[in-house]
Formats: sequence, structure tokens, C-alpha cells
Amino acid sequence: MEHIFKGKWITNSEFANLKPRNVFHKQLDKVDLPCDEHRNRHILFRKNFYCDNSGNNALIYISADDYYKLYINGQFVAQGPTPSYHFNYNYNVIDVSKYLQKGENLIAVHTLYQGLINRVWQSGDNRHGLILDLVIDEKTVVASDESFKTSPHTAYTEMGTCGYETQFLERYDSNAAEVGFASFDFDDSSWESSQIHRYADHTLTLQKSGMLEFETISPVNTTAVENRILYDFGSNYVGYLCVRAKGKKGDVVTVRCAQELNDDGTLRYSLRANCVYEEEWILSDGESFLDWFDYKSFRYAQLSIPAGVEILDVCFCVRHYPFELKTQLRPEYTSNEDLKKIWSLCVHTQKYGVQEVIQDCMEREKGFYLGDGCYTALTNMLLTDDDSMVRKLIDDAFSTTFISDTLVTCMCCSFMQEIAEYPLILVYLVLWHYNYTGDKEYLTQNFAKVTKLLEAFRNAYEKDYLLRNLDKWCVVEWPKNFQHEYDVDIREGQICKEAHVSINAYYIAAIRTANAIATILSLPQYRDEAPLISAFYTAFYDKDNHLFKDGETTEHISLVGNSFVYGLGLCLDDEFQQKFLSMIKKQGISSLSFFCTFPVFMGFVRNRRYDLIKQCLLNDGAWKRILKEDGTTTFEGWGKDTKWNTSLFHLTMSYAATFMADVDLNALFNGI
Repeated sequence: MEHIFKGKWITNSEFANLKPRNVFHKQLDKVDLPCDEHRNRHILFRKNFYCDNSGNNALIYISADDYYKLYINGQFVAQGPTPSYHFNYNYNVIDVSKYLQKGENLIAVHTLYQGLINRVWQSGDNRHGLILDLVIDEKTVVASDESFKTSPHTAYTEMGTCGYETQFLERYDSNAAEVGFASFDFDDSSWESSQIHRYADHTLTLQKSGMLEFETISPVNTTAVENRILYDFGSNYVGYLCVRAKGKKGDVVTVRCAQELNDDGTLRYSLRANCVYEEEWILSDGESFLDWFDYKSFRYAQLSIPAGVEILDVCFCVRHYPFELKTQLRPEYTSNEDLKKIWSLCVHTQKYGVQEVIQDCMEREKGFYLGDGCYTALTNMLLTDDDSMVRKLIDDAFSTTFISDTLVTCMCCSFMQEIAEYPLILVYLVLWHYNYTGDKEYLTQNFAKVTKLLEAFRNAYEKDYLLRNLDKWCVVEWPKNFQHEYDVDIREGQICKEAHVSINAYYIAAIRTANAIATILSLPQYRDEAPLISAFYTAFYDKDNHLFKDGETTEHISLVGNSFVYGLGLCLDDEFQQKFLSMIKKQGISSLSFFCTFPVFMGFVRNRRYDLIKQCLLNDGAWKRILKEDGTTTFEGWGKDTKWNTSLFHLTMSYAATFMADVDLNALFNGI
């Protein structure tokens, strides 16, 4: 049952009268959305209240746009909400009984309006605010209104952005007047009263996924050279560097973080993923505490300290989605040390990489990507026996029909991108979820959405049973150097006029999946596959070579194009099967990347060639290469130099665990 808020959306005078701005559009539409006026706004709220008892049953219902960190009586409680769209905006319900005390109490909230057009939040839209109700023993004790005091938090000034305008680098000043705002003895008498946001238009929905958990990681090694102290936390994680130091007012500590070291042992704080992790911390007299707001992905941290500064304590506050490993490595793999290491690599990546959404990389984009997200969400469900991340991805993906009836690439954000094959992979995930959970009610809910999506593709792009004239980018395989000279112009930012084998293989497999769902639900078949299969063979099959061409107008045959045909089960001819297996043996699984490897493994499962899965897993150029290059989390590819902006903490390749987990893979992939 949804909570009906008594509280109002409150904000400060800067945002109270701003009208919401539309940030949504088709990718190829040229839209100018400047983000200079309202950006990087850290806005604080405080409210004192009286409690007759300690609160045996105290719940706080809370949300903020873009984000909040909640404190009660000086203690950090939680942060959120997960990224979501304003018309389906998530709120959290948190049991705060243990934080309350009899008598005077304090709620303090730190909110952020980032104001950038990027893959992280739906921001840049002039929507800022906080809403909350504190309910004790079913009585609303506090509701957000003008009685809350508010102030900007002046400790945070920007030092530029990093990644794809993903986050602000922070210069944190421990001398700012608002430092300590969450404590009882803080003086907020000069703060202004909050204002009701005049144009607040959020429709609130209970967040169905879990909230972040936090761990404190201590350095495994500390090295001091001159005025620089280097801390190694043993692995790449995601979160916040926490430092307590003693110095004098105005001392500046330079904070650098990195995912790896240079060959000479120095810090590589200019990350391969095009993030330069260099920030400043200005100390106050006596003890100061570094209080980052936004998170980073790193293993190493280095503090450059002025003379006389003493570092008292350093730790890594690591954040991640709740994770409990419920599925074990397949018994036949447990005797192989390399396979055990690959399994551990993937499990560790999943545990510490999944955040409030299934995102791809932890630093450059922080984006809720649909395509590879289907594979990593599936992996997360298999490892944890928890389907909440799969459901969030499915629900949020289908909700993007308000932007495009054929969906968008990156969800719950203001960055507009469309990739053609991603929504088709979503169709498979709907069936995989049912095959694993048996939840027929959820399958029924999604079947209408699946068929509506496929009809949208049919009406917009299908001609003579083939998809053409796609005004969406077709990735096919990524990065480009893994495309095997795929001979179709699939560059981003234009219409791909030619029908080609990869996208049509995805499309037919999605239609086949819809038919499989219809059978499960005892419904009529969605559509006859036969005419599409016939057109597919006519357009792409090379009878002489028993393989498939890349496109209608080329004779070029690539491993990439044939990977989808094989993996998605579109040609069961024995000669094709043998030809393809010869290609993969010759060129190796490491010549493929994100989007071909998964379906190829699916094909191995269909043909019960588990021996080939094992061979590919043990390929020296694939997951073993990541381990050889000291990877503690899966990379954005097989090696550090795979692409020009390689993330060293990227979730996609953790999907190896799907094919290593002790589950019935044939039952999982049945129907595709």
C-alpha cells in the first residue's frame, strides 16, 4: 500500500518558483539544454522535534530530488532514493526506532541537485526538493513543511567534472559554517525557512528494490614517501574515502585516488576511464573530517599533506546493493584453480559493483544501461536468488515508452540515447526471469508490454520482414576494434538504412521469445516466425560458405555476425554449426567482447557443449587475462588496453558467473 504523504515538497528560495524543464527527446533530435545556472547545489534541511518515548515503531518515509543523505540525532541513517523518473519517483521507508530518544530529537538532511545532463539521475530539470513524514506508533510526528530550516552547504565547491559530465570533483572546506549541521549543538538560527516548491509535480512510488549497505574497509598497506601517503585497500571498490586529520586552518590536503599504479609504483590518478581523481580538502584548526558527498571507484588513495598535518585515521566507506551468495560454483569446476579464481572475480565484482541500479562502469558513466544490464542483472539474480534488480531493470525499461515506444538505452536519467538491440535483449530477460522464478503473474504483466514493444519495432522499422532504416545506434559489438570489420555502416548518430544480420537475429529471437511466453500463458502465438526466417535466410545466408553475410549489400562474412545467428539458435543446420565452431576455434573467444560472447555461450548451452564453455573460460586472452593484469574486478573488456577509455570496474564481464553457476542452464534459456 502506497504511503499518502502529509509532508510537502520543500526546497529553498532558489528552486521554490522554478518550473520543471523537459529534458526528454529522441536521440537524433537536436536539443540545447544548458546547465550553467543551477548546478552542484548542496542544500541542507534541519528540524527539531519532541518525542514522548524512544519510538517503538518509528518509520520515516522520505525522498529527495536528486538525492539525500539522512541523519537523525547526529547519526547517519541512510541515503537514496534509487534513480527514477519524476512521474514514478521512488521514496524510501526506513525503520528509525533505534535512532530516536525520549525528549528532543533532530532530523537533518543533506540533499544534492546535481543539475547536469548525464546518465546518473534525471537532473537538469529544475526539480529539487525534500519530502518526508516521520510516523511513530502510526501517528505522524514530523511532516516536511516551512518549519524546516534550510541553508546551502558551502563546504562543497566544484573542481570541474569527471567522466561524461558524470560527477563534480569536490573541494571540501572543513571551515564552512555548515560543517557539523547534523549535530544537536549546531546553530541554525541564521538559516532561512524552507519553502514549498510551487511547481512540484512528482508522483511518488514506494521503492521496491533494497537500499544500499555499507562496509568499512581498512588499508591493507600504507606507504609514506616525503609528504605523500599512499593507501592500498586491496581491491577496487565503490564508495567514499574517509579521513580524519589534525592541522591548522587553511592547510590544504591534495586527495588523489586510482584504480591502479603506474609501472614505477606511482599513483595513476588519471584513470584509463577518463576520470582524473584529484581533489582538495581544506582543513580547519584542530581535527577535521573529510566528508565526500559523491562516490568514486578506486583501490588506491594518496594524501599529499602540508608540514605539520597529522593523519589520524583513514578508511574506505564502501557501498553496494545487499548481496548474499546463494548459488555455488558448478561441482565439475571446483577442481580447477583458474576457474575458481574467475568465479571469485565475478562474484566479487557483482557484490561490490551493483549499486542502486545495475550500472555498467563505476566511474566514467555510472549509467543504468539496458543492454548489457540484462546480462548482469540476470547474473545477480542467479548468484543471490534475489530478483529485485531484474524487476527494477524490466520495470524501469518499459517505463521509458513516454520517450520512445521502442525504449531508450539509459534509464532514469536525463541523457538521451537509443541503441536498437537493447530493448530486444530485454524481451529475453522477461522470459529468463520466469524460467528461473516461475512467477507467472509477473510474466503476464509483462507480456502485453513485450508485444507492444515488438509491434512498435514492426511498425517503425520492418519492411519485407526485415528491420531497416533504424534511427537508433546498432552497437553489434563493442568496442569497434572487436567488430571484425563488420561491413555495415552502424555508426552512432545516423539512420542505418541497410538491413543487417545482427539486428535481425536479435529481432527474430525476440519474436520467438514472445511466442514462447504466449505458450506458457496459454495464449495465441504472438506472430508467425516463418516469413521472417525465410526473409532472413534470403537476405543473409551464403549457401556456398554455409555462413551468414553481414548485410544485404555485402559479401563479407564475420565471426561477429554469425555469433548472433549461432547463439540465438537461428540456424540449426549442421554444416553451419561446424563452420561456426571452426571460426570460433580459430579466432578465439577473446576476439569477441560484450555482446557476442554471451549469446555464443547460450548456443553452447543449447548444444550441450559445456566443454566449449570451459575452454572459452580458460582462454588466456579472456577472463584469465583480467586476472593476469591484476584485476580485482572485471574490466571493460579483456585487458586494460582493450579500448581507449577502459573502466577497471565494469559489471558486464561478470556474466561469466551465469555459465559457471550450479543452475540448470538449459531450463534457464529454454524458449530462446
